[in-house]
Amino acid sequence: MSSVHALPLSAPVLRCEAVGARYGKIVVCSGIDLQVSAREVVALVGPNGAGKSSLLGAIAGSVAAAGNIVLRGRTVTQLPAYRRASLGVSFVPEVRRNVFGPLSVRENIDIGVSLVDTASRLEMVEYILTLFPILKERLTTPAFMLSGGEQQMLAIGMAVGRKPSVLLLDEPTQGLAPTISDILEGAIDALKQREIAIVLAEQNLPFARRVADRFVALVGGQVLATGGKEDLGSESAIHGVFFGTEATVV
Repeated sequence: MSSVHALPLSAPVLRCEAVGARYGKIVVCSGIDLQVSAREVVALVGPNGAGKSSLLGAIAGSVAAAGNIVLRGRTVTQLPAYRRASLGVSFVPEVRRNVFGPLSVRENIDIGVSLVDTASRLEMVEYILTLFPILKERLTTPAFMLSGGEQQMLAIGMAVGRKPSVLLLDEPTQGLAPTISDILEGAIDALKQREIAIVLAEQNLPFARRVADRFVALVGGQVLATGGKEDLGSESAIHGVFFGTEATVV
């Protein structure tokens, strides 16, 4: 029996050891260590170009990676993205329109839950609509007609529909109204109760502080600092994260 199913829930669901990401010969980030347990949210924070998105891509398998990536006890570093997805990694990239535009909301959700066992599909559809009630009012609407915020909810709902053990969210609140951010905050809080480990890249520090249990600050592709969400609560901490002043971030 594979050890991927044998670990206790207290063990880290995701472990990254000296992980780096590159595009061809260009190294974007390197030497990053990260552990995330079930029911835990870790926020990757830092300025544009810090390597946050690339690290998520490396974990998901969409960006070439170095180091060691372990999912529930199984090393997945050499596995392609589709194999990591089948083992429980769901990734919602920063790019918007992560949905099938011509298809209805319900058809998109059905695609999202198609990889789980048949008996669980209806339950997962209902759960997604509980997370994002507005989608229930849009079931027959083509996805391209949704607002940006509604498309983001649908994309996250589809990712959740695969019943992941690790959910990767890249800049989930970018360009969204505060009311939509509030809905996403509630959804993330609810998802933590389903034994999911969540890693999100986020420049919206107030949002990160509200939803995350811990943060990892990246600057120039390197870890500048780590800490609890309370460490992102001051102006000096924010200045440190975005301008690379290590002394101001605990």
